[in-house]
Amino acid sequence: MAVNNFSSTSREDMLALQLERLQWTVKHAYENNEIYRRKMDDLGVVPNDIKSLDDLTKLPLTDKEELRDAYPFGLMAVPEREIIRIHASSGTTGKKTVAYYTKKDIDDWAEMMARCFHFAGVTADDRVQITPGFGLWTAGIGFQLGVERLGAMAIPVGPVNNELQMELMTDFQTTTFCSTSSYALLLAEEVTRQGIKEKLNLRVGVIGSERWSDKMRSRVEELLGIETFDIIGMTELYGPGIGIDCHVHEGIHYWSDHFIFEILDPATGIPCPPGEQGELVATTLSKEGMPLLRYKTRDITRLLIEPCSCGSPFFRIDRILGRTDDMIKIRGVNIYPGQFDSLLSQMEEISCEYQIILTRQGGRDHMLLRVEANPGDNSDRELLADKVRQAMKVKIGVTPEVEIVHHQSLPRTERKTKRVFDQRDE
Repeated sequence: MAVNNFSSTSREDMLALQLERLQWTVKHAYENNEIYRRKMDDLGVVPNDIKSLDDLTKLPLTDKEELRDAYPFGLMAVPEREIIRIHASSGTTGKKTVAYYTKKDIDDWAEMMARCFHFAGVTADDRVQITPGFGLWTAGIGFQLGVERLGAMAIPVGPVNNELQMELMTDFQTTTFCSTSSYALLLAEEVTRQGIKEKLNLRVGVIGSERWSDKMRSRVEELLGIETFDIIGMTELYGPGIGIDCHVHEGIHYWSDHFIFEILDPATGIPCPPGEQGELVATTLSKEGMPLLRYKTRDITRLLIEPCSCGSPFFRIDRILGRTDDMIKIRGVNIYPGQFDSLLSQMEEISCEYQIILTRQGGRDHMLLRVEANPGDNSDRELLADKVRQAMKVKIGVTPEVEIVHHQSLPRTERKTKRVFDQRDE
């Protein structure tokens, strides 16, 4: 099936489409959802006040706590008979956040996912192995929607053990796989350990669900001999597939006909200047079941203003640096784990895997940074640890204790890898 890539759309046309759909969304939310009507009334805003995209800042912000408080049906904006599916987040940090979908919402999501595969060079001739789970979580079924809309062959394996995953990749000669970055690394290292790379037919990895470093990306690509594409998404905004990078790999294209993205200062809520890092805030433009106005995603990134050299008209953000709730405060310094990713990616002597352990010793904060050595590296571990320690001090402003550990000694996982362990209140 052909994918609408808007190739002939100008920036001005895209902005005009965004305004038209924003006005529809605001009216739809105001007229059909009591929570949004009350929030807008409290601000003295009515739908007719939205006359330009600059008026977006007149609208109320929405945060995750409000979605949890609205559980299970509070943010529904259509009659229940029009909802054909629900999904929900894991709820590991509180009440689940639920998303509701009309038939049109599912169709739009399938189209967005198909665009992602199209941007990654996947065609109807490809065989796509889907490793994330199915169920209330959006990942597995979201990828399947896109594969089927594109017309490729879906192999919906889900989170099975490595042996079965690799057996199916070999038997079906899978060309593309979808996974978390943690599982992509685990799979790549296991393929290498078993020496079966030449038996595989992989060429593309569509990888997301968590932040991952350039070094981790390079290692997965090297071990599997593939090109990877960084896909983004969240349950509240359909699921995976709201954006992806292209072959140029100069940031994430997001589907600006379905979303408006803002970057706000997470502390003040004030819009950041163009190109400055802040919290990603998203407004849906076509969602019927659960429209969201200025949703605070907690992801840290920045808008990329210049058009991509690939020629796509879709707007871009930088790759996700981290999350506002991932911020570490130690000795008065605010740090995001993505800063560690970036710094460690620049050091060729070490691997991409690390752990941060925060404790309190003698009434003071203490940070232990464990970093894996490269495979087969026999260099002086103390000298290497000192080099990492000094780089952290100069570029990030903290001086951790650094321990260089053997390659593959830190845990691998099929889901998201936990890298920060804050034990200061234990």
